[in-house]
Amino acid sequence: MNLLNFGRMSAGFVAVLVGYTSAAAIIFQAAHNLGLEDGAIASWFWALGIGMAATTIGLSLYYKTPVVIVWSTPGAALLVTGVEGLTVGQAAGVFLASSLMILITGLTGAFDKIMSFIPGPLAAAMLAGILLQFGLQVFAQLTDHTLLVGAMLAAYFVVKPLLARYAIPIALLVGLVVASVLGQTQLGEISWQMAKPVWVTPEFSLSALIGVAIPLYLVTMASQNLPGLAVLRAHGYSVPASPIVSVTGATGLLMAPFGGFAYNLAAITAAICMGEDADPDPKQRYWAAVWAGLFTAVAGVFAASVVALFLALPTALVAAIAGLALLATIGNSLTSALGDEASKEAATITFLVTASGVTLFGINSAFWGLVAGLLVTHWWQRRATA
Repeated sequence: MNLLNFGRMSAGFVAVLVGYTSAAAIIFQAAHNLGLEDGAIASWFWALGIGMAATTIGLSLYYKTPVVIVWSTPGAALLVTGVEGLTVGQAAGVFLASSLMILITGLTGAFDKIMSFIPGPLAAAMLAGILLQFGLQVFAQLTDHTLLVGAMLAAYFVVKPLLARYAIPIALLVGLVVASVLGQTQLGEISWQMAKPVWVTPEFSLSALIGVAIPLYLVTMASQNLPGLAVLRAHGYSVPASPIVSVTGATGLLMAPFGGFAYNLAAITAAICMGEDADPDPKQRYWAAVWAGLFTAVAGVFAASVVALFLALPTALVAAIAGLALLATIGNSLTSALGDEASKEAATITFLVTASGVTLFGINSAFWGLVAGLLVTHWWQRRATA
């Protein structure tokens, strides 16, 4: 079966591992700030996991493209402070309103029109800027975690020339063994139990809609869906943006009462499923996304336990495996971004602004890097025709 392929399976697992370990703590904090108890918090992760799994598997199989749908990490960060003073019902109303705006954006076709104006080299430059910190973290972690990360690096570079598709899983396995020997894992306190969805009746407040729902919508579209579609374009996948955005909005409408605050295209975790390590054949890499969806479904069903499991792993291990999984993608993105002499300067600006991490008006650097690159491109085109 196409599904039973170790490279695709490992890419899907690493994508989920990176996604949960990088943002689960932020979502926990937002839920705690609302005063939620453990069962309600587990419901949030159940709703997010089931929603992400269903959309990832369905869209990937339908388009035969690695379409990975995740929660909005910037949106979760916004909610950490944004939900203060809100009731649980008002928070559900915020999730519902934001998802409705996303659905309308997709149904009107506005997102496709926006993406048609973005040149390929700028999309590749933005992707490289997004992923740069992940590549740097592999080697930055060597300072304090020399044995752990050093062993993972050695395993990766020894196995890569011989069995390329097994390099990442073997590096991960070596990291788990070393971390366990060093006593850096905390797996003893985890108990396995299924999560139960908890319904919250949405309530609507004008101040919450203006102050939280609209910013959540803008951050999700600008900081997640825009880079997510750029990642697809940078890897040569041409899928219509508007139907995908519509599906994420509709999923949010269904899951908002259970804690599903936002669904959107993935950028970083999607890039893991689109790399050469997932499958040498780009037309078969959508199976890696299907695996990511299956692992996410398990994470949703056993929400509280799985999140605790991911958080029990040392951060150095997660940072190292994420960076190693993205090395090829970073290199390919830089080659695509800087290969066109005419757009090299604009692509370089896009890359640098994106990699800088600058945040303005609550919107992250990926959006501003793209804006800067488009402005440079537009200005030079005007000067050339003047």
